[in-house]
Amino acid sequence: MVLSRLVCAFLLVACCCCRRAAGVPGEAEQPEPELVEVELGSTALLKCGFSHSQGNFSHIDWFSVHKEKSTLIFRVRQGQGQSEPGEYQHRLSIQDKGSTLALTHVTPHDERIFLCQDKRPWSQEHRIQLRVYKAPEEPSIQVNALGISVNSRELEEVATCVGRNGYPIPQVIWYKNGQPLKEEKNRIHIQSSQIVESSGLYTLRSVLKAQLLKEDKDAQFYCELNYRLPSGNHMKESREVTVPVFYPAEKVWLEVEPVGILKEGDRVEIRCLADGNPPPHFSISKQNLSTREMEEETTDDNGILVLEPAQKQHSGLYQCQGLDFETMALLQSDQHELLVNYVSDVWVSPAAPESQEGSNLTLTCEAQSNQTLEFQWLREKTGKVLEKGPVLQLHNLKREAGGGYRCMASVPSVPGLNRTQLVNVAIFGPPWMALKERKVWVQENAVLNLSCEASGHPRPTISWNVKGMANEQDRDLQSVLSILNVLVTPELLETGAECMASNALGKNTTIIFLELDSSRTGLNMSTVSPHARANSTSTEKKLPKPESKGVVIVAVTVCVLVLAVLGALLYFFYKKGKLPCGRSGKQEIMLPPSRKSEFVVEVKSDKLPEEMGLLQGSNGDKRAPGDQVGSQFHLALKTLLSNGRARQVAEEPWRG
Repeated sequence: MVLSRLVCAFLLVACCCCRRAAGVPGEAEQPEPELVEVELGSTALLKCGFSHSQGNFSHIDWFSVHKEKSTLIFRVRQGQGQSEPGEYQHRLSIQDKGSTLALTHVTPHDERIFLCQDKRPWSQEHRIQLRVYKAPEEPSIQVNALGISVNSRELEEVATCVGRNGYPIPQVIWYKNGQPLKEEKNRIHIQSSQIVESSGLYTLRSVLKAQLLKEDKDAQFYCELNYRLPSGNHMKESREVTVPVFYPAEKVWLEVEPVGILKEGDRVEIRCLADGNPPPHFSISKQNLSTREMEEETTDDNGILVLEPAQKQHSGLYQCQGLDFETMALLQSDQHELLVNYVSDVWVSPAAPESQEGSNLTLTCEAQSNQTLEFQWLREKTGKVLEKGPVLQLHNLKREAGGGYRCMASVPSVPGLNRTQLVNVAIFGPPWMALKERKVWVQENAVLNLSCEASGHPRPTISWNVKGMANEQDRDLQSVLSILNVLVTPELLETGAECMASNALGKNTTIIFLELDSSRTGLNMSTVSPHARANSTSTEKKLPKPESKGVVIVAVTVCVLVLAVLGALLYFFYKKGKLPCGRSGKQEIMLPPSRKSEFVVEVKSDKLPEEMGLLQGSNGDKRAPGDQVGSQFHLALKTLLSNGRARQVAEEPWRG
C-alpha cells in the first residue's frame, strides 16, 4: 500500500517535469507578472527580461494570454521579427536587438498578459501585465429642475452626474456644500451604473437621491470623478448646482422701498415677503381711519403696491396676508406704519396784491406740514432770496418792484421736501414801454415782423398806426407783447411804424424806424429785452425824424432863385455906378473867346470872403474887389440859372 503511493507520487512529479520541458506555457506556477502602464493611443514597450542578464534573444516567441488562452502573436529568429496573422499583425515591432516588443496604438482591448518565451539553451518565459488608462471627460451634472418638497416621504432625485469615455471605470463621489456624502439609510442613496462603449471605454452615470430639509434650500451639490493614469491619481469636478426645495411658509412680513424718510412725490413700493417656497399668495391691506378696519389695496401683477407719487393720504397702517395653497394656512404680518412727510396748502395773503408807487406792501406766507417749516421769499425773475421768514416787507414801491414773488416753504429735516406759491404784485401806472425807439434794418418788398412790448397796471392794450396782421401775447399779468406782420413798402420806409399802449391811467408809444440795407441778405429784427426799460432814461441814440425828399428839392430850388435875384440886383447897382469898382471906378473884363466858357465856382462854408484868394485876370494881375464881386455873381448866374434872359443880362458886360 505504501509502495503504491510512492510510485504514484513519483509519476506525478515526473509528468510535471516533462510538461515543463516540453515548453507548454502557463502550466507551471509563475511569479507575479511585470506591470507595464500606458495611456490610450500610446506605444507599449514590452521587455522580455529573463533572470539572467545575458539572455539569448535570437529565438523568442511572444504570446498574448486572454481568458487563460495563449495565442502566438510574434516570432523572433536571428534578430528578425515576424508577426503572426491576427489583431496584432500590423502593430508589433522589435527593438533593442529583439529584447523589446513595441505595441503601437494601444486600446482598452490590449489590457491583458503578454508572455515571451526563449527556448535556447533551455526553455524559459517572462510574463508582462499591460494596463491601459484613459482620463474621462469633464463630468456633466443635471439638477432636478422640478424641485423637491420637504414633505416627501420618499427619497427624491437631487441630481445626475455623467462621466464619459474613461478607462478603467472612474470612481464618483458626491458633495454637498464641500462635504462628501455617504450612503445613509432613509436619507441618502447613490445609484451608479456604467456603459461600455464600442471603443471599450466606459461611461459612468451616477444618481444622487436624498431627503432634503428646509435648510438645504441654498445647498450647493456637485460630483467628483476620481481616476488613475500612469502618472498617478487624478480627479475632475463638475459645476455646482442648487436644487429647488419646497417648504411651507412659517412667517410673513412687509417691506417698504425706499428705506428711510419718505416725502411727497417719492415712488414707494410696498411688498410682502415670506419664508416659504414657493411664496404664498399675498394681499396688502390698509387701515381705514374712519372705521379702523383693514381694507385690501389694489396691487400689480407681482403683488406689489406702488404709490407713485406718494401723497400725505398714503400715510397709515399697512399689513400683509399670505395664503399657502399647499397647507391652506393663512398667515398675517405685523402692522407697519407708513409715514409720508408733506408740505401742502401754501398760500400768500393778499392773494392779488395791488399798490401805488411810493407806498408800502406786506406779503404773508402760510403752509401746512407734519414737520417744522422754514420760509423764504424769492424774486421770480432773478431767483434772488429777498427774505427768510413768512413775512416780506416792500417799502417805497417803484414801478420796477412789480412782478412775481415766490414764497418757499421747506422742511429742513427732510431734504428736498418743499412747496412754493407765486404771487404777482401789481403797481398802478400808465403803460411802460420796453423801448421808446428802435431801428430795424430791412429790405424793400420783404415781409417783416415788428414787435412792441408794454407793461402796466391795469394791463395795457397795444395798437399800431400801420396796417398789418397783429398778434398779442401775454408775457405776464401786467405785460403784453404785440407782433405786427407787415410788408415793407416805400411809404412804410418814409413814415416808419408806431405802436401805442394805453390803459385807464394813460398811454405811451414806441417808434420804429426802418432803414434799407442792401448789403444784408435777410431782415434784422430787434429783440426786445423784457428788462430794458426806456421810459425814464434811454441808452439808445434818438434818431431824427425822416423828411420828405420832395421838401428837400423845393428848398434847394428856392435857395438857387434867391441867389439869382440877389446877384442880379448887385450887378444892376454896379452898372449904375452905385458900387465902387477899384481905382478907376469901372473896368472891363476882356477874355479870349477860347476861355469864355472856363468858369469854376468853389464854395467853402468854413472860410470868410476876406480870407479867399483874389481872382486872377487873364494877364495874371489881381482884380479890384468890385470886379471880383461882379465876376463871382456872374459865374454863379452862369452855373445856376437856366433862364435865357438872365443868361443875356449876365453876359452884357463881356460884350461891351
